[in-house]
Amino acid sequence: MRRRTFLKGSLLGAAAAAVPLDTLLATGASAAEPAPVTSLSALQSAIDRAVPGDRIVVADGTYTVPSGGAIDVSGRSGITIVSQTRGGAVLQGPRSFVLDGASAITISGFALRQSGTLEIPAGTTGIRLTRNDIRFADVDGLDWVLVEGDDAKVDRNHFHDRTTQGIFLVVDGPGTTAVAQRLHVFKNHFSGHAYAGTNGGESIRLGVSSRALSTADAIVEYNLFERCDGDPEAISVKSSGNTIRYNTLRDSQGGIVLRHGNHSTVEGNWLLGGKEGIRLYGNDHLVVNNHLAGLTGRALVIGSGTTRDHHEGETTEERRGNDACDRAVIVHNTLRANKSSLSGETRTYEPRDVVVADNLIVGDSGSLVALGANTGFIWQGNILWGAASDGTLPNAGYTRVDPRLVPSSDGVHRLAAGSPAIGAATLTTLSVPEDIDGHARGTARDIGADEYSTLAPVRRPLTPTDVGPNAS
Repeated sequence: MRRRTFLKGSLLGAAAAAVPLDTLLATGASAAEPAPVTSLSALQSAIDRAVPGDRIVVADGTYTVPSGGAIDVSGRSGITIVSQTRGGAVLQGPRSFVLDGASAITISGFALRQSGTLEIPAGTTGIRLTRNDIRFADVDGLDWVLVEGDDAKVDRNHFHDRTTQGIFLVVDGPGTTAVAQRLHVFKNHFSGHAYAGTNGGESIRLGVSSRALSTADAIVEYNLFERCDGDPEAISVKSSGNTIRYNTLRDSQGGIVLRHGNHSTVEGNWLLGGKEGIRLYGNDHLVVNNHLAGLTGRALVIGSGTTRDHHEGETTEERRGNDACDRAVIVHNTLRANKSSLSGETRTYEPRDVVVADNLIVGDSGSLVALGANTGFIWQGNILWGAASDGTLPNAGYTRVDPRLVPSSDGVHRLAAGSPAIGAATLTTLSVPEDIDGHARGTARDIGADEYSTLAPVRRPLTPTDVGPNAS
């Protein structure tokens, strides 16, 4: 067995530097804190002597962790380790931080340039990666950040620029079937995944097929994905009980795919000008308030299966297959100017008992709905418009009428005054309190993702200034 070796050293002098009041308020630091450490050995010594509540500042500069070494935070609790300025302390080498058995550790503001995976292992709790610039070595097959521990936070980081197979952020768990619990991924910027293969270049993979039936309770929200082209699944969900909301996917080949698992929610996302949209497998999902526009691939796919449902005891090969989409509710979405709007697939097991209600589908090419075999679908209150044909949905499930969409300053097409979509929604059994913009829907809801309003949007498509290390 290969033994890990860790860096040890003495703590730098205890001279303290005064901290301005505005810094105290912004960082929560004490009235005075030790001077920044200026070497890896001094950093390790500071970690070894730290107690819960301590904040260790690493001076700006480039630090190379030697082969076989690491910055060992194992077993520690309640410590914040922060770069003196955001991106100013650069960590390179095979590894940076080792966190085995740690809890409530915050790592903030570093430029991480290592050549091996940064792991948040099973058995850790409350680890936070925040405001880091993450661009690891462009090594084929290297996943950059792996989360297996519970209650982790990954926020305000920038994952960017790779050309090889491998995933920016992977979520697994202990053993072979469990998955990390209650992960929160928010306000990150994922950009420039240029792997040209057909699989293995996701931006986020939330679970894996063997963990599909485990509930993760993860929330992935307010993240921006730009030019994430390494896989058709930019956000690949392979576990159950997750929420994917308020994200913007712009000019990316990859989309949001509920590939394995059940009971997930996809809400209030913008998918703009890329290729793939939202694709669904598994049972009991909610897809609500999403805006998909200008996609050159398939905007919304209700998937068929090689099996009806995944279940305990099935073979590995069976689990890797697709399970048909059953009992999903697809409501209040806007699909506009996509090459393919709403479509299905042709595997053995057709989707069943899906509700498709109060969606706005506008397009000028092909068929607006090209679903194929399905059983027990409920279609109601949808509006179709454009030169494209209606396609394969019952006449009672839609109205063909101009919804009067007009472009806004952020490029999103929203309802104009007098639109026939206003107040025309029909699905009363589901509570949808807000629209994609964060406006209250009220009791007489509008069809599509947008509720007509003269107020400025509370939420809007994200830009780089909204996310990453310098986000609010």
